[in-house]
Amino acid sequence: MSRIGVFICHCGENISATVDVDKVAKVLAEVPNVVLSVDYKYMCSEPGQNIIKQTIIDNKLTGVVIGSCSPRIHEPTFRRACEEAGLNPFLCEMANLREQCSWVHDKSEASTRKAIDLVRIMVEKVKRNEALISIKIPVTKRALVIGGGIAGIQASLDIANAGTR
Repeated sequence: MSRIGVFICHCGENISATVDVDKVAKVLAEVPNVVLSVDYKYMCSEPGQNIIKQTIIDNKLTGVVIGSCSPRIHEPTFRRACEEAGLNPFLCEMANLREQCSWVHDKSEASTRKAIDLVRIMVEKVKRNEALISIKIPVTKRALVIGGGIAGIQASLDIANAGTR
């Protein structure tokens, strides 16, 4: 049985200006397998990360969903926090509420409903996630240029200048 924790970020006012984050947290608390759902002003801050870590430990969470800004920016931050709390980092998912809700909609019930749906989707995803292990694969830097015309010669020179043989 999954034990999911949901963390909704206000992102200052980036998200909370158009999305009722308190309502999002309350609705998600009622989703099956969600053990708790909380909101915080800046979830990516050190105190916000500490909330996540302590909650994982205290509630023996098996997955985490964070509704905040772009995963491109903070996914490594949140996955690191989960790992530091003993949870496999690949059991952490993010719902992009800033770019997909608050920045593209006016404040309305519809933007809040959309935020709820985005987070609920990630809850369902994290329920099905499996713990993964990162691997490193050695790469041999080699290139083959076919053709000796102007483009082939230029490509060969560019590759050689880049240090590839």
